[in-house]
This record gives sequence, structure tokens and C-alpha cells, in this order.
Amino acid sequence: MAEHQGPGYDAEGTDPLVRPYVITQGRQHSDAVQLDMISVVIAARAEVDEAALEPEQLRILELCRRPQSVAEVSAHLDMPVAVVKVLLGDLIGRGYVLARAPYTQQSPVHRDILQAVLDGIQRL
Repeated sequence: MAEHQGPGYDAEGTDPLVRPYVITQGRQHSDAVQLDMISVVIAARAEVDEAALEPEQLRILELCRRPQSVAEVSAHLDMPVAVVKVLLGDLIGRGYVLARAPYTQQSPVHRDILQAVLDGIQRL
């Protein structure tokens, strides 16, 4: 195989745009769910069928054992947010991950919840 060099290619001669395309199977967005960069995701199951998932999806599940934002998952995996959204959408569709939309002005956090969080932090 001929090795390419120059702008747009990494040290191994691979076009870095090909990998995200392959990972997402050419999809640019998930059909299952619309995620925001600040949407919070968490793994829903402890046991998964590892043979049915891609390595990147397994890494996402590992990260999502604790609640993470989509942006945090993207940063930890060093992958574009758009790619992570597609992979998360697949995992949500299969029931492996749960997502919660970020709070908005229409759904503000109640003072009681904020007080409970503050009390919990102070106990640490």
C-alpha cells in the first residue's frame, strides 16, 4: 500500500477524515435521539454484549459509568463531537445508555435540589 505524506495525513499516512467516516458508517447524525454538547449521558446496564459493539462504543460505555456530558466524552476519547453523538445515539437506541437534556430556562432547577447538592458537597 502506498504511504501518503503531507498535509491532511497523519504519521502513518492515513487520511484522518476516513476514520470518523468509517466509525459512524458514513452517518452524520443519529436517527434515534438529538443530543446537545451539554447533554448528560450515563451507562444504563452493567452487562453488555461486547461482540455486538465497536471498540469506540465500548470505550464510551466505560466512560459513562459516571455521568458525563457529550463534550466530556468527546474530549476523553479525542474524537469529534459529531462522531460521539452518532455512537451515543446508537447506544441509546440499544438501551445501553441513558441521556438527559440539559436544563433550560423553561425547566430551571428548583432551589430544593440545589440545596440538597450543596449539603451533599459540604458533607464530603
